[in-house]
Amino acid sequence: MTINGWIQILLYCGILVLLVKPLGGYMHRVFTGDRSLLSPVLGPVERGLYRLAGTGDQEQHWTGYAAAMLLFNLAGFLALYFLQRLQGGLPYNPAGMSAVEPGLAFNTAASFMTNTNWQNYGGESTMSYLVQMAGLTVQNFLSAATGIAIAMALIRGFARASGKSIGNFWVDMTRATLYVLLPLCVVLTLVYVWLGMPQTLGAYVGATTLEGAQQTIAVGPVASQIAIKMLGTNGGGFFNANAAHPFENPDAISNLIQMLSIFAIGAALTNVFGRMVGNQRQGWAILAAMGALFIAGVAVCYWAEAAGNPLVHALGIDGGNMEGKETRFGIALSALFAVITTAASCGAVNAMHDSFTALGGMIPLINMQLGEVIVGGLGAGFYGMLMFILIAVFVAGLMVGRTPEYLGKKIEAKEVKMAMLAILCLPLAMLTFTAIAVVLPSAVASIANGGPHGFSEILYAYTSAAANNGSAFGGLTGNTPWYNITLGLGMLMGRFLVIIPALAIAGSLAAKKTVPASAGTFPTDGPLFAGLLVGVIVIVGGLTFFPALAVGPIVEHLAAIHGQTF
Repeated sequence: MTINGWIQILLYCGILVLLVKPLGGYMHRVFTGDRSLLSPVLGPVERGLYRLAGTGDQEQHWTGYAAAMLLFNLAGFLALYFLQRLQGGLPYNPAGMSAVEPGLAFNTAASFMTNTNWQNYGGESTMSYLVQMAGLTVQNFLSAATGIAIAMALIRGFARASGKSIGNFWVDMTRATLYVLLPLCVVLTLVYVWLGMPQTLGAYVGATTLEGAQQTIAVGPVASQIAIKMLGTNGGGFFNANAAHPFENPDAISNLIQMLSIFAIGAALTNVFGRMVGNQRQGWAILAAMGALFIAGVAVCYWAEAAGNPLVHALGIDGGNMEGKETRFGIALSALFAVITTAASCGAVNAMHDSFTALGGMIPLINMQLGEVIVGGLGAGFYGMLMFILIAVFVAGLMVGRTPEYLGKKIEAKEVKMAMLAILCLPLAMLTFTAIAVVLPSAVASIANGGPHGFSEILYAYTSAAANNGSAFGGLTGNTPWYNITLGLGMLMGRFLVIIPALAIAGSLAAKKTVPASAGTFPTDGPLFAGLLVGVIVIVGGLTFFPALAVGPIVEHLAAIHGQTF
């Protein structure tokens, strides 16, 4: 590790913290219906959309909110599936891409609808411009807006008292897209074009190499997709190399902007939460817990990659692990990007995680297995963190023999059960499919490595799918019937088996009366609660996943120290 590397990491953290309050204040005004900077222009558009769609803006009970969300996402899934299946006969297909086969089309539709963006294909060789724009990019917006909407519904559950509704799904979706995602993406797209990203509907470009060979250079509407890819914590690349490709990530400036984009809205939601419950310190306490876990992950990943591979050192070659990394980013920014993209449910990569050291690759795996609550995906990370908060105050209540409270709401058996259901659905999907895949010959045949690392490739795939992340250990061939179907099912389980309990909790909390704080009330806006929250997250995650982790990265690391390979 170097001082220069840590300066870059701390600079990133400092800029991110400076963005939290202004962006949080803007989003608070948007979702409470107050006048914002863009209201004069977008207000009439918003009202026109409600009239055109016939949805209205009346508040919904949590069951109505959930039903609207499920139907909307089902429609998005079907639209994307059939766009892929009909691709060969649709316009804006200058490379003549054929229809996507059914298993891959199912996987991709489930992937982009759930904000996972796992890709069992190469973007520039599989998807036409029309599918990239009208299918994938549209779902990048809508899946991100869905996550924000669910987070806002749960926040209202904590903020309201004796209420029957938690907001209106169509209003939350519209405002998230119209006032937050679209304006920011327009600005980001222009910046990315200025930095050198392609943005064209023209055909792929032919070139003659120095050796005289003919080369086809893929281009397309790249900048606009990368803007929402990062801001919406989607992660699906226009190109197969993702953010390691120079057209997706030209230089250090674009790399910094993309890393900030991944965390910006998720971090700002903590401030929105604090504002809506009437105590911004509550939001800062949650962000502090997220920050502690994030810095710990960055430190371990950066240290492991900078220390390098003991097996390589035994050959007399010193230095850090540069395998699978871009020299223009180096070890520090590669490790930082890997932790950011897996702490959020983004999945974009500027280095190949499969080439990380055993412990370096373990940190992205842990981030996802904890539910990506360290900032997390747009809304998804925040409502995932609120599940752990309910468990933390329940534990605190057990310690002092009191009924647990949070923000004046009694946390009772129903809320705790729903929170645990949401938390445990992730290991259910991740570990069940992994257990089957490691004994199924056709699934084992897809891994590029044997031993613990091969196991980690499979575990990482199902972890990434259920956590709605989308990054991968590149050594796994995922475009097979088994992986296309089971990874798609894992994505759906990881998304909706968390959302439904979260909305049920929102409805239950909104109906509760607020209890005044007393001398025995545990304060939840200070460092003591932030520390308890971190402890609960680590303990619950450790008890759930440690046996699986121990078989992979930890065993591989110990083997490397003792000079053994698999």
